[in-house]
Amino acid sequence: MKHSTSPGVTLDRSAPGFDAAVLGTSFNARDPGRRPDLVVQANDVFDVVAAVNRARREGLTIGICSGGHSWAQNHIRDGGLMLDLSRLNSLEIDSKRGVAIVGPGCLGGDLDAALAKANLFFPVAHAYTVGLGGFLLQGGFGWNSRVVGLACESVIGLDVVLADGSLVHASEDENPDLLWAARGAGPGFFGVVVRFHLKLHARPKFIGVKLQVFRMKHLEEVFAWADRIGPEVSPKVEFQMVLNRRAMGIFAPGIEVFAPVMAESRKAAREAVAFLSDGPLKPKASLTLPLTPLSLGSMMNTGEKTLFLPNTRWTADNMWMNGPIDPLLPSLRRMADTQPPAPSHVLWLNWNPPAQRPDMAFSMEARTYLALYCGVRDPAVAARHETWATDFIRSIEGHGVGIQLADENLARRPARFVSDANLARLDEIRAARDPEGRFHPWMGRPDL
Repeated sequence: MKHSTSPGVTLDRSAPGFDAAVLGTSFNARDPGRRPDLVVQANDVFDVVAAVNRARREGLTIGICSGGHSWAQNHIRDGGLMLDLSRLNSLEIDSKRGVAIVGPGCLGGDLDAALAKANLFFPVAHAYTVGLGGFLLQGGFGWNSRVVGLACESVIGLDVVLADGSLVHASEDENPDLLWAARGAGPGFFGVVVRFHLKLHARPKFIGVKLQVFRMKHLEEVFAWADRIGPEVSPKVEFQMVLNRRAMGIFAPGIEVFAPVMAESRKAAREAVAFLSDGPLKPKASLTLPLTPLSLGSMMNTGEKTLFLPNTRWTADNMWMNGPIDPLLPSLRRMADTQPPAPSHVLWLNWNPPAQRPDMAFSMEARTYLALYCGVRDPAVAARHETWATDFIRSIEGHGVGIQLADENLARRPARFVSDANLARLDEIRAARDPEGRFHPWMGRPDL
């Protein structure tokens, strides 16, 4: 293990550039108004150990950031020490063993680009610039996850700095409680992961996407059809729909129906997306594009440049659903009618998880997923729309079974994000591993 040639930077509230350092850790341009007492920009694991030891000596709580894609900006808290891990972005690939070792600040897009050269695959996040640290800890709803599993299922080891400043390894055979917790605890994890050991997969031979776009007047028909056909769609397809005020091709309010597909051949991919080509609503589509080969990197960059724009003030909320869509159609219509301007959007995702997952903290998912993203670029109108996502999810949460941490808004709307049994087990492990509460827990939870 090599020490960095230069030490990390520590800034207190009086230091020049302190505010820029705090807000620069978030891709969300919204200022949450919270400020830590210290920011530590770590360059290596030695800086992380030193920061944790300082927090222990001075009685400071710790917030952690890797890539900064937390919608709720969970890592920016009032008081304590904020640990910026974005510079811990190492990336090593062992093709023979099918293993990668990455730092938490490594971007998903960078990992995928390196793996593509080796014809290997990992279910990275859908946006290129998402850091692997937060993505893996919250579960990891990545590309092709309906086939290869959640990203956290392919985490086979962790190097973790604990609350007492010690550096330990966690795997199925060593400190298994930490591995169990890290697979799904998200921003409530009680340690600093400085390296992830990842199991890699064979790269799909064909990657591409098929698209249809409908005008918003067809909303009820399109959602009813998608809800009905969803369970029959191949797991090779990430069947999803986006409500967009500037829908692709029509530049007006519409429903973008995406079918990214990863398969062993173009023929297999074509068969997997035939439900769109042969669908009963195709005549009503304003735009239908053929199945088009597209690299994963291109899809990640395209999504980021069209939906997740920088210099945008974001709020989000979400819920998992098992029930039929019909009772929600009036709410979806109101949602579309009141949707803030682009890049705000609504995501409906066909998930249909497997009957069983490995034993891990992650334990909340359902048949379909609904997420609302409010993105406002004009500061003058930001306050008008700030509660839109949470207000709407709150109004229909009786139809849901919980949330996923990737799009959480727990400070505004506490909700279940793991099973009750797993939350109790997380609390037990936290009490043993972080008895002084050195690491911030989630910003909210249903029993607090």
